[in-house]
Amino acid sequence: MLSRPKPGESEADLLHFQNQFLAARASPAVKIVKKADKRRGEEGSTDAERPTLQDSKDVVTLDDFPDILPALTPAPPKKSKIRSACVHFEDEDPEERLESHDQHITAVFSKIIERDTSAVAVTMPVPTGGPFPRTFHRSEIKSEVKVGSGRKSIFAQKMAARRAAEKAAAAPSAAECLRSRSAAPDAPGPEGSAGEAPLSSVRGDKAGDFLTSQRPCLITGEGLGRQKSEQEAQAIHKENLEKLRSMSEEEILQEQEKLLAQLVLADSSLVAFLKSRRGGNEGQKKELKMEQNRLEQFVESLPVAQHGVGSSRAMQESGLEESVRKEENMKVEIADDDLPVKPKKEWIHMDNVEFEKLEWMKDLPSPRQKKTKKGMQARFSLKGELIPADADLPTHLGLHHHGEEAERAGYSLQELFHLSRSQVIQQRTLALQVLGRIVQKARAGEFASSLKGSIVRLLLDAGFLFLLRFSLDDAVDNVMAASVGALQALLVSLDDEKYLDWTFSWYQGMSVFPFVPNNEEEEEEEEEELNGTEKSQDKKLKDENKPDPDVARYDVVKGLLKTRIQHRLRYILEVVRPVPTVVLDILNILTHVARHSSEACSQLLDCPRLIETVVREFLPTQWDPQVAEPGCLLTSLHGVACAPAMKFIRVLASGGRNVTARLFNKFEMKNRLSRFIAEDPRDLLLPREEAIRLSTEAFRLWAVAAGYGQACDLYRDLYPVLVRILQSLPELLSACCGKSHMTELSVQRATAVVTLLTHVTQTAGYTAELQAKLSSNSSEDSEQIPPPPVAWNQVSGLQPFLEASLKKFLQEISQSETWQTLQPLTTTYMIYLAVYYSAWSQQPSVNPIDCLEELERLTSEVLQPLLSQPAIQSMWDLLRPCSALCNPLSCSPAPESVFSIASLSCTGGKPPLSLVGSKSPFPFLTALLFLINSITRIHKGLTSKYSSVLGFRGLKDYLRQSWQTGPPSVTPSSAWILRHEYHLQYFVLALARKMADTCPDYTQHASLHHTVAMALLSCLLPGSEHLVYEVLVDLAFNPEFLPEGKAGGPEAADFSDILHLGTSAKLAQPGSAAAFFSKATRGFLLRESYQNLPLIRSCYLSHFIHLQPTLMRSQASYQGQNYLIRSMMLPEVKGPILPSDWPFFPLISLYNKVTNAETRGAVLNSLPHDLVNTVTWNLQWVLLLETWRAKTMQSIPTAAKLARLMCVFLTGGDLFLEAPIHCYTAALLSVYCQPKALDSLNLDVPLPGLASFHDLYISLLEQFEGVSFGDPLFGVFVLLPLQKRFNVHLRLSVFGEHTSILRALGVPLQQFPVPLERYTFPPEDNLNLLRLYFRTLVTGALCHNWCPVLYVVAVAHVNSFIFSQESTTQETDAARKSMLRKTWLLVDEFLKKHLLYYRLLNAESPLGFDLYEQLPPMRLKYLQMVTQKENEENAPALVS
Repeated sequence: MLSRPKPGESEADLLHFQNQFLAARASPAVKIVKKADKRRGEEGSTDAERPTLQDSKDVVTLDDFPDILPALTPAPPKKSKIRSACVHFEDEDPEERLESHDQHITAVFSKIIERDTSAVAVTMPVPTGGPFPRTFHRSEIKSEVKVGSGRKSIFAQKMAARRAAEKAAAAPSAAECLRSRSAAPDAPGPEGSAGEAPLSSVRGDKAGDFLTSQRPCLITGEGLGRQKSEQEAQAIHKENLEKLRSMSEEEILQEQEKLLAQLVLADSSLVAFLKSRRGGNEGQKKELKMEQNRLEQFVESLPVAQHGVGSSRAMQESGLEESVRKEENMKVEIADDDLPVKPKKEWIHMDNVEFEKLEWMKDLPSPRQKKTKKGMQARFSLKGELIPADADLPTHLGLHHHGEEAERAGYSLQELFHLSRSQVIQQRTLALQVLGRIVQKARAGEFASSLKGSIVRLLLDAGFLFLLRFSLDDAVDNVMAASVGALQALLVSLDDEKYLDWTFSWYQGMSVFPFVPNNEEEEEEEEEELNGTEKSQDKKLKDENKPDPDVARYDVVKGLLKTRIQHRLRYILEVVRPVPTVVLDILNILTHVARHSSEACSQLLDCPRLIETVVREFLPTQWDPQVAEPGCLLTSLHGVACAPAMKFIRVLASGGRNVTARLFNKFEMKNRLSRFIAEDPRDLLLPREEAIRLSTEAFRLWAVAAGYGQACDLYRDLYPVLVRILQSLPELLSACCGKSHMTELSVQRATAVVTLLTHVTQTAGYTAELQAKLSSNSSEDSEQIPPPPVAWNQVSGLQPFLEASLKKFLQEISQSETWQTLQPLTTTYMIYLAVYYSAWSQQPSVNPIDCLEELERLTSEVLQPLLSQPAIQSMWDLLRPCSALCNPLSCSPAPESVFSIASLSCTGGKPPLSLVGSKSPFPFLTALLFLINSITRIHKGLTSKYSSVLGFRGLKDYLRQSWQTGPPSVTPSSAWILRHEYHLQYFVLALARKMADTCPDYTQHASLHHTVAMALLSCLLPGSEHLVYEVLVDLAFNPEFLPEGKAGGPEAADFSDILHLGTSAKLAQPGSAAAFFSKATRGFLLRESYQNLPLIRSCYLSHFIHLQPTLMRSQASYQGQNYLIRSMMLPEVKGPILPSDWPFFPLISLYNKVTNAETRGAVLNSLPHDLVNTVTWNLQWVLLLETWRAKTMQSIPTAAKLARLMCVFLTGGDLFLEAPIHCYTAALLSVYCQPKALDSLNLDVPLPGLASFHDLYISLLEQFEGVSFGDPLFGVFVLLPLQKRFNVHLRLSVFGEHTSILRALGVPLQQFPVPLERYTFPPEDNLNLLRLYFRTLVTGALCHNWCPVLYVVAVAHVNSFIFSQESTTQETDAARKSMLRKTWLLVDEFLKKHLLYYRLLNAESPLGFDLYEQLPPMRLKYLQMVTQKENEENAPALVS
């Protein structure tokens, strides 16, 4: 490869390179060819035809470029120098910039032709006497002429004036011009003639100027060569003139407008240039003016009509010129009108005003005032408020600094996003602050009625979460503070935290559900067989492998933890040490993250130095006393104790007993608890309100630890402090007279103290039991649990203080305002007494007689007077208005709630008449019922004393209404609220269970309570497995709660069947069933089911054995076994514990067992030995519920019930032939074939727990083919889905793929429980199915003896089809006539008669339908027409 010359090489080196190039014989990069000019001949002319060498030109051709330039219409506009000098970035590639601006390479490089300079005059320099030409000074030039409007130097202006003077001196005088032009009209030139004058006169002044000119104005011929340049230019001019003369006036005007429009679009300056070519110098202007005057005089002498045409055309042309001139000067004119400051020429650089650069100085247009239906982009103020579209705000507010919709004030979300990535720190900070305020107001519901869609969801989809996460890593403090504030607004709801603190001291209020979104991705099918631990591990592994945005899409907190946000927050707290507002926001964020799950608590605890920083900086044992001074403004919260830090530690401790142990042992939380508890809040060196909050959170943290049986040794150390606090509690009564915020805080602190004592009492109640287990020899193999360091005798002395306070507070129950303030504290008193007496009764050192006497005293002195109070009556009446079950909308999610961020939807506060409202009776009544149940469990003789509780009208109305509407959908908000309501219902049912055994007049409430119990079983949420177990054992299968079994329920069912009020004819039984159940009426089956209730209960309890692990954890919580509680955080909520179809659970379990085995390719031969009993008990229980508790089964769709019953035929081969199973299945089928049930049957919608009903039905058909033995009961289940209103694919599967079952579907018409009209109406319109009907009938696969039901259906549809004369498609009409002809030609006379003479369905007829004696005239005429037409078509064929 040849090297190129380099700088610094000599001429010898260049010659050397040239010799190398020639020796290599390489092809040159540029090729020089001699090419003829197009104007002088064709391209293909030879060299001999070319002129002399002096006229030839050098032509340089470039490969791959066309000779002709591409059409550019309009031409590319010229760009100003200023506009081209735009801003370029350092990393921008110049090559890419050139490529982006390049329109076409041929616009720059095309065919390069050398300019012809042969005709240019060569002037020799004037000889002078001196060595150099004489110079001149600018002072010698007397007349200065300003040329052009651009910026020119003084020297250039002098040179221009000199050239103008030289041209003026060389030009002819004006008189000579006049003389030469005056002789022209008399002597026409070679190009003109006498006949041209009228034409030019008619064409107007400007056109006349051009038509009468003797030489072209634009074409000079320069560059065409010296010999033919003038001749060529004159020929072109002559050709133009002839073209113009041949055109009409309208055509000339049209072409002129078109040309001007194109030139203006391309470049308006080009028009001015062309017009300047018409002007020439001063002499030419005068010549043209004289010629114009002469033409005007000639035009005036014309007739009026011609003059009008010419003048109008002149006006049009002048108007066009004026429009062009306006187009050129538009920008300048607009600038002069709109600019608030008029530019002056005296100003520097303002001689040429560029409007586009001053456009920002214009006044903004007014915003749109009228309202339109079209949606507009939302714009927000700097405070995050939504600005109305028609708001006209002043510009000094700083809300108009945006390009789009410049007249509207405010900034859109897109503009704020763009601003948040600015390089200017103030802009980034402002954008993040505004976005945080927008999110805060959106979550408060302020935009719900104004904006379409969810702002929070829109922001999250746009990447707002990771924008905040990136901004959190910014090095600027203000940007970090703004991002922390926005993140706190996105995640944290302070109202949610307020209500969680409010319910902390309720019954089981310390345990809360994790803030995990319940709309996560569905687990794959193969994961269903894994146990809970394997599922959680596999799910954790999947989340680790997913990108952060994918995880954050369905769980924001989990996505943030994946980005290690806890490490960044620790760095900000420890190193940056921000202002107090940012510290509080960070603590709130950490609290919300801790509420997410136990895994999140572990990650926060494992973060290096995070907990150490929080404890050291924000929970110190000593700090500056100036903090407590009034008016003291904190500049830093570091080194000062604050309640949010204590709350964060408390929520973190709720994540598990191991987390709590690490907090107390590693971070010395016991010392800090002692510091903040031992000292009265008034003595803490903090503001009063903050001191009370800090003391309250300290007691709550201690209560959480005591809930695990930990930190109880502090009880002995702080016992005097606790006694002093209990002695001061009655003083709250006097403080409640004037309701204030400080009083509410003091009551919350008192409730936290009583809650602590409740858990300490629970822990001490099991000390003796654990001590006995530890000392016994039988516990060597089991886990050794050390007893807590607090004994029963250490806590028993507190009960008198609390009971005395309770009596005083209950006296104020009639004072509504005082009672509303003291109700939380009174509620905790009730819970404490219930726990105390339950634990006291189990102590081995307590005399049972003393315990019973104490309970009798409490009942007679406290509780019975309380129940007789009118205020209690009003509380029961408030249950229904405050209930979440009776008012499902109270659990509806907030307007801006998103599924990826769990929220309790408490933003803005809950109404007073709601379950967690200020006037809610639920917490107090739940605690009261808890106390009554504890008393009646210990002292059963006192049960009758509380019989009045179940007789309250408000309670009965509430229970009756609670199960009729159905529970709300399970969300984090509804689960939190409903859990407390279910507690009240459970205690009512538990009290009813005790009443049923002791009170003879309880029977009147039994049906209502049993209905509530059945509804409660389908609604209880995870964590309440103990309540499910108690309801199943004591209530659901208790004969006392089914009084119909004793009060003539079976007899009433038999009497109903005798009167034919609701059942159809009984299906034929197989031999075994007929032998043993010859008298198996529905009443007999109900009576036997009622007698088997204990066995049924055992069956269901054995099938719920998979709930045993969670049941043990739930029992530990509800029974107060603190040493067994693992976490205060409840299991994740994805739905109720039991499915809605739990009455079918044993049958479904057996079916799944068989199906899963067959899926693996195995044959399951080891079904349970009591399979028949299990299925029988299941069917008996369902029959009892469908007969006596039908409303509790309404939540299960009828189609789902039938699908569950089909499992009887799909499990265990011929299991359905067993006599009891056959009888109970037939009885249930008769229930589901009632008219109302059939109307509600819908097989075309997705069914709960069933992937596809079509697949289930195919399995049923295959099972029927294999083991049905023609059983009529099995046949009815096969026929039920074939009704006309259901999917046609079900019927196609029978008549297309499984026609062999038609021989065994021998269900008699008299025993078929479904009306045939549901199968024959409306007429079938599926052509493929009709052909299958006809084929099975003709081939004999379907006959009346084998399958009478489907035979009637097929005959009815085929008859309706062949005699239908409705307009339809050609294919359907041809098939209809063909089927009729084939029917007419049938050999089987019976089938032919049925198909042709079918009339109507008739259940009394042996055939199932009636026949015409003779065809109606219309049908007969149509039949003759179709058959005769066929005969006519076949006649020629027969003749031939």
